[in-house]
Amino acid sequence: MNITDALPSRKPRWRALGLALAGLAVALGASTFEARAEYGDVVINNYSDAAGMRPVVFPHWFHRIRFRCKVCHADLGFKFKAGGNEINMVKIIDGQFCGACHNGDVAWSIENCNMCHSAKSGTPTQVHESTTNSLVVPSK
Repeated sequence: MNITDALPSRKPRWRALGLALAGLAVALGASTFEARAEYGDVVINNYSDAAGMRPVVFPHWFHRIRFRCKVCHADLGFKFKAGGNEINMVKIIDGQFCGACHNGDVAWSIENCNMCHSAKSGTPTQVHESTTNSLVVPSK
């Protein structure tokens, strides 16, 4: 027997956490869910404004403390340039880019749009360079 066979799987725990967070956001209502843009986060607005959605705030450092750079930038094919990827919801649903993990098994799935689409409309694609919260729609 391998030692890893004796360990409990972490996947159900992460799925439960993701579902709990998504449920909490829904329970609080979209207008009260507060996301924060922090230094080094990436605002992605290649298609969002045109589709009538708020831009995405990608929490780079939140992901970076959990994964090595190669996971996203080599294994998943993200380029090292804000706006350099042709990310859209069809590709995410198909398991590409963010959808490789945000599939309901590794991390929450895409049912709650406001968890990612949380920046102010009209915010350009960029790496957020300040510690202020000025890019995010304020909670009411």
